[in-house]
Amino acid sequence: MIAYHVNAFTLEGTGGNPAGVVLDANQLTSKEMQKVAHKLGFSETAFIKDTRNDDDYQADFQIRFFTPNTEVDFCGHATLASFALMHKHSIVSEGCYVQQTKAGLLTVEVNENGSITQQQTLPQFLEKIPHAEVAQSLGLPADCLTSDKYPIQCVTTGLVDIIIPVEKGVLDSINPNDQAIIDVCRRYNAIGYHLFELDSAGTIFSANCRNFAPLVDIPEESATGSASGALAAYLHKYNSKHPISFRFEQGRAMDALSEIFVSLSEVDDVIDGVYVSGYGELIQTIQL
Repeated sequence: MIAYHVNAFTLEGTGGNPAGVVLDANQLTSKEMQKVAHKLGFSETAFIKDTRNDDDYQADFQIRFFTPNTEVDFCGHATLASFALMHKHSIVSEGCYVQQTKAGLLTVEVNENGSITQQQTLPQFLEKIPHAEVAQSLGLPADCLTSDKYPIQCVTTGLVDIIIPVEKGVLDSINPNDQAIIDVCRRYNAIGYHLFELDSAGTIFSANCRNFAPLVDIPEESATGSASGALAAYLHKYNSKHPISFRFEQGRAMDALSEIFVSLSEVDDVIDGVYVSGYGELIQTIQL
């Protein structure tokens, strides 16, 4: 079996978040997929089934996503990695496709410039969490997370993340307590923490981010597509200007700078579409 290592959401061809991709997963069982994902050791590995000629499917491709220890409903960076790789191998060309995931049927567009744009599910704003509860798991005083404008809240555009605003200048110095984060995530049925600090006016990025998901064996990752969609929806909701276009930086603390673009469509300030974009870079072919 052949697998591929593809970095997703790269910045000028470097950085990004590593994902595993298996192009022809038609004959693999769930148990075999989990075994492969564990062996590869990437935060997520995507397993692709081409369903374009299969009348039993409404989608062009069925894609399943596995962390090293469990299957998840959706993964943004592994989606991008999958379509960037298929484009490189001429399995897909410029145009729009539908992927079937456990989060639903979602569109993916291969753009003329080589970037990939993926649709995410419409946002759901779930439970708000006390600052002190989260601060303890990050080794921070609660006032580093306190904001009159932005709450700590569970948000999903495919996977539930806890969106956490951080005081400017604190983000890179955080030393998380993995077990404490796991405990909080279990209490709120979330997959991980997505922290952000807003960038200063005049810079190219809307926010700098970090993502911790030890519950699914991901201590930290350098680009998180699903959480970026959730963060964009959150910033749209809580910023009175209701911005619809975002450019996020992630991975700075890991020396793996990544760039994630998010655009929202809206009707009367209500979001009716979430679209996450970026570039992918094939790193190596892996013979299993």
